[in-house]
Amino acid sequence: MTFRELMSGDHRHCDDCFVAVESALGRDDWAGATQAFAVYERAMLAHFSAEESLLFPEFEARTGMRMGPTQVMRNEHAQMRELIEAAASALREHDAVDYSGYAETLLIMMQQHNMKEENILYPMCDEHLRDAYASLSARIESTLHP
Repeated sequence: MTFRELMSGDHRHCDDCFVAVESALGRDDWAGATQAFAVYERAMLAHFSAEESLLFPEFEARTGMRMGPTQVMRNEHAQMRELIEAAASALREHDAVDYSGYAETLLIMMQQHNMKEENILYPMCDEHLRDAYASLSARIESTLHP
């Protein structure tokens, strides 16, 4: 397996969690949507944590690139964290209009972000961190799925 496969697989997991929220809202199940959103939020924050605390620092140490793609991804993570917080608040308020707006923006941002990681950053990680995959992927897995 590669970092690209590992992390892209987790992107799909997060996407599935997000879809579960939409599915619950489609049934007008606010409690189910709130519960599903909590699962989604935990998955996303674990993903960000695995990247920011493990994958990105190792990549930066190996390549010397600290202001390159990893910095762009960190900035996008910060933006997505804000959107996740706003969407969670809208769900708590049962505000379908606000939630829909935040969710749509979040979905677009996630899709664009994932494409950059999957097509640019993860292949770079595979190239520069190949010899560290076994040890680093185990730590990443334990962060993604505690």
